[in-house]
Amino acid sequence: MADIEIGAAKRSRHAYSLDDIAIVPSRRTRDPQDVSTAWQIDAYRFELPVLAAPMDSVMSPATAIELGRHGGLGVLDLEGLWTRYENPEKLLEEIAAADPVTATRRLQEIYTEPIKPELITERLREVREAGVTVAGALSPQRTKEFADVVVAAGVDLFVIRGTTVSAEHVSGRSEPLNLKQFIYELDVPVIVGGCATHQAALHLMRTGAAGVLVGFGGGAAHTTRSVLGVAVPMATALADVAAARRDYLDESGGRYVHVIADGSIGRSGDIAKAIACGADAVMIGSPFARATEAPGRGFHWGAEAWHSDLPRGERVEIGTVGPLESVLFGPSSVPDGTMNLMGALRRAMATTGYTELKEFQRVEVVVA
Repeated sequence: MADIEIGAAKRSRHAYSLDDIAIVPSRRTRDPQDVSTAWQIDAYRFELPVLAAPMDSVMSPATAIELGRHGGLGVLDLEGLWTRYENPEKLLEEIAAADPVTATRRLQEIYTEPIKPELITERLREVREAGVTVAGALSPQRTKEFADVVVAAGVDLFVIRGTTVSAEHVSGRSEPLNLKQFIYELDVPVIVGGCATHQAALHLMRTGAAGVLVGFGGGAAHTTRSVLGVAVPMATALADVAAARRDYLDESGGRYVHVIADGSIGRSGDIAKAIACGADAVMIGSPFARATEAPGRGFHWGAEAWHSDLPRGERVEIGTVGPLESVLFGPSSVPDGTMNLMGALRRAMATTGYTELKEFQRVEVVVA
């Protein structure tokens, strides 16, 4: 890709968001009912290529169980309200009702309550006893502190998720997490991220991660781009990380690391385009936060929104569109891609002649 001159001392390249690209129909079409949306990571197979983002506005133990029963994977935020409070329902109501001017300050106050290890155990137990795959997320800063509790609680997939996660974090104040050693010693598969470049992704793959999360600076409730100036458009980030997956596959002698788009996935068309750019699955927040069962009650926020020193997110009102089942499978009562996400993905694959997700990664795209 040709360099672009920003000025005499700085060169760059053009990068593309999912809004910048479109999928190209092919000469063959299929029936949507012949399409499979199943994927597998490690020993775990899912009928839907969707993970719910570990955000308090999106996932409670109940919604994680419901999504699991529908064939997706709900990831609990193990640093969220459900592991700080025995019953956070009144606090969730308060957050939804908060004045926009004071919402960030109130979030910061609410999340000062310490994380309770016994609640981590209890929340994961609830999901496990429902018979669905159990996944929980910690930030890199909290992973060493609570990893033993999480593993002992019976988690199936361990997610380490931050704004950006590197395999070479350097700190002058404390000993950083040795990601490669941690994953090697852990008995469960790990998904780690975010990352957005070929080199960063390749380094994360070399730690032994089963999957990498791609993206930072995006998402409906993030303000990372305006606060830190850090962002990489998702289409380019996914294509670069998919290239790293291919290179690591050769380097490792056949070890396949799954690429999961995390952020900038707001509508059904974004899911199709993310897979077309190389994703194996997508981690989504706002589409599930619009479900009537979502804990956020029509509002959406992430961990960045309550950072004690430098919030990089906000509580946003997104409304509700219908029950989770309708968000996933329809019928849709709106024409904007916020309902029947899987029906739309099936139709996009069928329209272009593909019946499997890995095949669909090869579909042609154009800059729109």
